[in-house]
Amino acid sequence: MSDHFSAYRINYALRSHKRDPFIEFIKSQLLPAFALHVRPLSAAAIASFLVSGGNPSNTTATNDNDDDAVPPTPTDDLDALRGHYAQIFASIERLIHDHRAEQDKPKPESRLNMLVPTIGRFFTDLPLRNAFLAHDDRLALAARRHVPPSFNEIRGILNTAQLMASAPDLQLITFDGDMTLYDDGANFAEDSHLVNLLCDLLSVKGLHVAIVTAAGYTEAERYEFRLSGLLKGMADRKLSATAVAKFWVMGGECNYLFRCSSTYRLERVPLPALPEVFYSTVLQRGTSSPDLPTIPDSSSTNTHDVTGLLDVAERILRLCAAQMRLPAKIIRKPRAVGIVTSGTRIQREQLDECALSLQHGLNLYQQTTDAHVPYCAFNGGSDVWVDIGNKQIGVMMVAHAVGVARGASIVHVGDQFLSTGNDYAARRGCPTLWITSPTETAAALVELVGEMRANGREVGGE
Repeated sequence: MSDHFSAYRINYALRSHKRDPFIEFIKSQLLPAFALHVRPLSAAAIASFLVSGGNPSNTTATNDNDDDAVPPTPTDDLDALRGHYAQIFASIERLIHDHRAEQDKPKPESRLNMLVPTIGRFFTDLPLRNAFLAHDDRLALAARRHVPPSFNEIRGILNTAQLMASAPDLQLITFDGDMTLYDDGANFAEDSHLVNLLCDLLSVKGLHVAIVTAAGYTEAERYEFRLSGLLKGMADRKLSATAVAKFWVMGGECNYLFRCSSTYRLERVPLPALPEVFYSTVLQRGTSSPDLPTIPDSSSTNTHDVTGLLDVAERILRLCAAQMRLPAKIIRKPRAVGIVTSGTRIQREQLDECALSLQHGLNLYQQTTDAHVPYCAFNGGSDVWVDIGNKQIGVMMVAHAVGVARGASIVHVGDQFLSTGNDYAARRGCPTLWITSPTETAAALVELVGEMRANGREVGGE
């Protein structure tokens, strides 16, 4: 497996797998500005509320005969803090721009790579200053005197910056399923706000929409059941055959591809190559080009390697279940194996232990054999699975199917971007949006539609 997985020898107490180094870096740069340039309200400012007759908006009331008049509330601090925050985001924006010039070199020497050694690829520049100002206009981040910008707020600013950068040329947007488009284990509801938003996106000329999910069904009917609300919404809006043909579903991370027909049903599409063939002939080779690689015209693979990896994964899961006395059962599929509860819900920490044990054990297994089958071992929120392939491969295969050649023209939206999640791998193939709920996804798509319209792209009308 790639060197990426060797980093998972983690002490859980350090919670490294629950942090994002780049977001933590941005937090660390904002904190000094917050500490140095914000003063909490003083006793004199509080006293001014009494002088103003209990009206906090009238904080400048003074007595002409009083030499010790109460000073106004230090609102200048807040204006200054907004400027400092904006300058910091502008500086990080420049760091990203400089890093992009270095990132394809064998030994990148960017300043950002020195500051955040685990930093990956950026497919576009990010207008972070403008994204921050937009969030500050809406949420008044710089008006706070006691609470600095949080992890989630910085995550939101990064999402907005990516939407600003990607909206003009976006050709493919892909989504995780659970906790991105619908609640965990639920189905796509007919009354979801996302139905109209996704239909609007399908009406955009040159834009394809896909769901790339871990759910590994070989039958179209099971995906149709999960997505019944969305498919019904397409039918109710009478989307054209051209529009619905731009809707795709990739199941099992990257193993089963479906396309929507003019009758609003999903039809199976043969893959041009199995994920492990694509991995061994393209991803392992590496590339210094921002273009997506061509999938090899081959469907042969060594099934022994796939079976061997799943056998080891199953043994690791059975060991975890026995040692932690989990109320769980093991499920084996042709291209996946997982552990699911058979009663009481399994705790998050226990699920993380299973996922990290799999990542560690399978990495060691592949180091001792000649088999290098791509896999994804992840905590699904209520279960843990090992799938053959990953979402980087899945997104690239969809891109190949729709004729999108550049990773910069794609955005993947998901909720599992920590190291125990299955959206993490997509970062290596295209820009991403990190959300935590269907509500956040809807808000991000409202932003995207606004950015597209601002850039002259027609949205809606089907």
